[in-house]
Amino acid sequence: MLRFFGRQIKRLVVLLPAIVVAYIAVHDIYPIFEHHIPDVPAFFITYVAVAYLLLPFALRIIRIVIKPRHIPLYCTTPDGFACDPINIGIVGTYDQLILVMHQAGWHQADSRSPRNLFRMASSILLRQPYPTAPFSSLYLFGRKQDVGFQLPDGHSPHRRHHIRFWAASYPTSKSHEEHAYFWQRHYSPSGERLFWVGAASRDIGLGLIRHNAQISHRVHHDTDAERDFLVSQLRRLKEVKHVYSKNIALPYKIRNRVLKSHLQADGKIVICQL
Repeated sequence: MLRFFGRQIKRLVVLLPAIVVAYIAVHDIYPIFEHHIPDVPAFFITYVAVAYLLLPFALRIIRIVIKPRHIPLYCTTPDGFACDPINIGIVGTYDQLILVMHQAGWHQADSRSPRNLFRMASSILLRQPYPTAPFSSLYLFGRKQDVGFQLPDGHSPHRRHHIRFWAASYPTSKSHEEHAYFWQRHYSPSGERLFWVGAASRDIGLGLIRHNAQISHRVHHDTDAERDFLVSQLRRLKEVKHVYSKNIALPYKIRNRVLKSHLQADGKIVICQL
């Protein structure tokens, strides 16, 4: 009963800033543009200001006060909401990781520069392929991904296999490897042998993010299948010498940030040693 009321209070804390932002948008932001430009562009500018500036800022302020209390079974959005499950790991140097993913046919994602973002938006609108399109930033260990790869799924830019990697220290013992807190040990990529913690998933279309109404890719719920798809590719390469799995949690399901979608995972991470 106490947990139920606790959840309701947290939801109320998140809802109140959203109400305040909506009030500001209707009574302050929209009227500024309404008197100078037509209704459609005024509405669009107001939407961009609310969805991409005001709401993310308000939610990040909330996350300073209400911090998630979970081991990183999944990465999170910049404002702290659950996202793709952690389901694969690759042991090797940065150069080995780049080489093996390229040999498997994957493309390294471009940086999120204005030029690349414009190119990605154009490819979506015109339905043209962009195999190295930039990723949104997701967070693990308190930082965004170190490197990301993608593989087109057909000819539509809405659909793609993709994976993000974060560099972590390589466990030195079996007890360390199975301990939850080994996830917390990390440092930036270098020339040494690292443990690349990955979140593999597959985009299957577009949708609205539930907490800020931004447009984003919709992810297929079966993240285990996407992990197994990548592992099957890596197994065929001579650079992979050993593959094994570890249970890091019981099977679980999380509500995805995109409306009317969820993600499920079996609680296993499959580790490929290069």
